[in-house]
Amino acid sequence: MTKLQIRHLIEERIFEDGLMETGVKGVQIFRATQSVPCAPVVYEPSVIAIVSGSKEAILDGQNYVYDNSRYLCCPMAMPVRAGTPAASPDNPLYGIYISLDQRMMTELAVEMDRVGGVIGSSKSNPAAQGIDLAYWDAAFSDALLRLLKLCSSPSDIAILGQARLRELYYTILKGEAGYFARQAFSVGNAIARSISHVSSNLREPVSIDDMAAHAGMSRAVFHRKFKDVTTMSPIQFVKSMRLGSAATKIAAGMTVNEAAMDVGYVSTSQFSREFKRMYGQSPRQWCNIQQHPEKPVPGPQIAQGA
Repeated sequence: MTKLQIRHLIEERIFEDGLMETGVKGVQIFRATQSVPCAPVVYEPSVIAIVSGSKEAILDGQNYVYDNSRYLCCPMAMPVRAGTPAASPDNPLYGIYISLDQRMMTELAVEMDRVGGVIGSSKSNPAAQGIDLAYWDAAFSDALLRLLKLCSSPSDIAILGQARLRELYYTILKGEAGYFARQAFSVGNAIARSISHVSSNLREPVSIDDMAAHAGMSRAVFHRKFKDVTTMSPIQFVKSMRLGSAATKIAAGMTVNEAAMDVGYVSTSQFSREFKRMYGQSPRQWCNIQQHPEKPVPGPQIAQGA
């Protein structure tokens, strides 16, 4: 019943495909009625919940399909391929994109660790890497519904928005992906800090030594721990982040040359070679597809991870 109420709230507000702001910072609703094959995109730290239809994300060859029974948790920026292969006008996709605020999530994670004896143990998969799926439980549904009910009143959002968002974060940290998320946002997670630094500085040159130094680890230890967390080597991860971010920028209307420079490539030819090697088509071909709706791909409306 709660999920049905959430779906009705979304249907009453959004009338075309894409993302729509709710008024609560970092919380957006979205709709898709086109079948879109999985394509490169960078997921920022977020939770994505689907109330109707299903979405797919692919990270390093592993598929994650999620719907109104499980939500996706991505506590660190990740280069993925994502799409809506099952969406259609008769089977529309409705969902919620919840950006995870670093400060608030870390504060909650620290407090939960401090009172660990009071908080029940999580069912989270301790081997989760990069992204994870979590059972959509009653606590998550109730908190999400209370948050979305604020969205018709700017004064309610101003007074209660952050408190309701904090409540929703708390249910995520207590849920099936809670252990995974708490590890990512814990104060001592050097890998998460390194990923955050790379994600915020894609234009800058980066090496494994730089990343290891930023994490306070030796090169060998950092390389091993990084691959344990993300499934990718540090250099493979940085390349995937840059190319995924560039693909999103091209989809949003940026030229190939501008996108290459904006993510740190000095040579456009090197960018084109690496882009084609990873995605099977040149940046020019990718750009041309964006200009022809008969070959649908994710546009800027889903670039943030929805």
